[in-house]
Amino acid sequence: MDTPADIREAVPAFDDVRYLNTGASGPSPRPVVEAAQAALEAHEWDAAGDPGPYPHAFERYDEARGDVAAFVGADEDEIALTQSTTDGINRIASAIDWEPGDVIVRTDLEHPAGILPWQRLERDGCEVRVAPTIEGRIDRDAYRDAVADAKLVCLSALTWNYGTHLPVAELVADAHDAGARVLVDAVQVPGQTDVDVSAWGADAVAMASHKWMLGLWGAGFLYVDTDAAPDFHPGQIGYRGIERFDDASYELKPGAARFEVGTTSPAPYAALSKSIDVLEGVGLDTIEAHIRELATRFVDHVPDDRLISPAEPESGLVTVRVDDPETTVERLNEEYNVAIRSLPNPAGAVRASLHVYNTAEDVDRLVTGLDEIGW
Repeated sequence: MDTPADIREAVPAFDDVRYLNTGASGPSPRPVVEAAQAALEAHEWDAAGDPGPYPHAFERYDEARGDVAAFVGADEDEIALTQSTTDGINRIASAIDWEPGDVIVRTDLEHPAGILPWQRLERDGCEVRVAPTIEGRIDRDAYRDAVADAKLVCLSALTWNYGTHLPVAELVADAHDAGARVLVDAVQVPGQTDVDVSAWGADAVAMASHKWMLGLWGAGFLYVDTDAAPDFHPGQIGYRGIERFDDASYELKPGAARFEVGTTSPAPYAALSKSIDVLEGVGLDTIEAHIRELATRFVDHVPDDRLISPAEPESGLVTVRVDDPETTVERLNEEYNVAIRSLPNPAGAVRASLHVYNTAEDVDRLVTGLDEIGW
């Protein structure tokens, strides 16, 4: 597949719906699903005798780690395979020795994945501070004050509700100056634009393949900086994350692999590798330009008083204000065959996600529906 049109043609979901909700989960092209199916058959049937299911699965894991590392600008030993972004965030949260009074900082626009683990730690006496934002932009002075004595900072690279990019490298530097570790939720980034996680300087970055990467549910991945890894002692430990063990002790693997636990299907990771092939076949520059063109087309038709995301789109996530979000989403689906979603924050909003497989006709259909239903 060489063009956005090729990808759309390979996604059967578009036979039934104009799907504009990739920020939640994106439908996969046939070759990605077929890669998972082939991997599952090979693991369950062909590998039973030689090389055996475990060696066969470990080869697939190794391939996926290498493919992911190259895709996001990391070393292979800085990548751990997880099940989702939420899974990766929780693995970091459980790998820190927390004490009563420890401070955790998050922004006020995090996804529940970046909120719930810290609420749990509040029950053990930790303090959670919320750094304020305005229209998807972080208040830098308030942020510096918040992280002054923090142990961990959790923030999003690309906000799921505004579609804005936070200045990750600068925020990481501020946190590190204060002595805090930084965990980044970057699930909305890979597949939309080129990403180099090492340039951010974060201690850990959690991502997954089922949104903009065109992959399947169940294939998350976690970047852990080489220098930071030894300071994390995972709360979940299994045979994939240890170097050795006996009845009295164990030794964790030196890098990000210490965060891997036990038996998981190789199929989603085979699909992940294939999805990277598909994205790179079209080219991230082409994908980013296509997304920008569609997002701009949509924004140009949104009344000024209804636009919540930036007037100059920074991503394929575009949020607008409507009078009745739930009814609007329902009617767009039933009457116009368009799938978008409502948002809990900001209130009174719906969000469209515009990706490589979307078209100008998809955008126009969405605009027509919003005009006729009423903003």
